Amino acid sequence: QVQLVESGGGLVQAGGSLRLSCAASGSIFSINDMAWYRQAPEKQRELVATITSSGSTNYVDSVTGRFTISRDNAKNTVFLQMNSLKLEDTAVYYCHADLISQVVPGFRTYLEVWGQGTLVTVSS
Repeated sequence: QVQLVESGGGLVQAGGSLRLSCAASGSIFSINDMAWYRQAPEKQRELVATITSSGSTNYVDSVTGRFTISRDNAKNTVFLQMNSLKLEDTAVYYCHADLISQVVPGFRTYLEVWGQGTLVTVSS
């Protein structure tokens, strides 16, 4: 019905950069907040950054000044630009969206949707 597909993960050296993308597709009427979470090995999933439909952003303290979240509303896509990567940024990164789905005209459903995750590995 609705899915989020992430891309852009990979292996990078400490100090390097990566850009993650997450595209939403399916029966979407509108998308509210979008966010990136991450989960490191043997740790709980944590919120990394959020962006509202109007572009307001928030970041966890550990990535402030290094990561930038942005979105392209016309393409239902959210991005995470990650600079000055550190070893502790190694994790599986997940995209999340709060959205309204409309399968039948006039019949709308609120959904919270997760992507499948993309692995980011930062090496020394």
